[in-house]
Amino acid sequence: MNRVLLTAFEPYGPWQTNASWLTLVEMTRELPAQPAITTRLYPVDFDAVLDRLSTDLVGDYDYVILTGQAPGRTRLELETVSLNLATVTGDRDEVPRPLIVEGPLAYASDLPAESTCQLLRQAGIPAATSRHAGTYLCNAALYYALHLITARNLRTRAMFVHLPLDPAQAALQAEPIPSQSIELSAKALRLILQSLPTA
Repeated sequence: MNRVLLTAFEPYGPWQTNASWLTLVEMTRELPAQPAITTRLYPVDFDAVLDRLSTDLVGDYDYVILTGQAPGRTRLELETVSLNLATVTGDRDEVPRPLIVEGPLAYASDLPAESTCQLLRQAGIPAATSRHAGTYLCNAALYYALHLITARNLRTRAMFVHLPLDPAQAALQAEPIPSQSIELSAKALRLILQSLPTA
């Protein structure tokens, strides 16, 4: 049976909740029979995420599926590439720094993102692939995971899933913003987990 590390993020900035953690909590109400799942809640902090992944990946998982919320996105998106770049302040003039000094410019996930999106769309869930996850912590989490997997020569395979906001989060915003029910996001994660190739 596959063993999967499934992660989400804590709230941050103006957000009192995080759609990724809300989704994981909802998903655990009806866990699939397989794979075997370990969940983690990560802080919104670059160094802490690297430390936590470094520790968690000792567990020799078959897969690590990282999730995070993406305010403004209208659908679930599977990230295919992570960049060795980080911006922390959100200032347009901020000069990106490398996540790992002398690390590769980018890592690509080798999980079947497009066929997974097709599976989700056939189930009535809006989904698409995305070429990279930006330069903030979601991108960093995927880059760190793939860097550790490569450096340690692990068999683990990694993917990052960006989730739309929950309607309750969107309702608190002054301007209209896209959202998707947590129940639908949880259904999507269950389908992703069940579709993972047997390791």
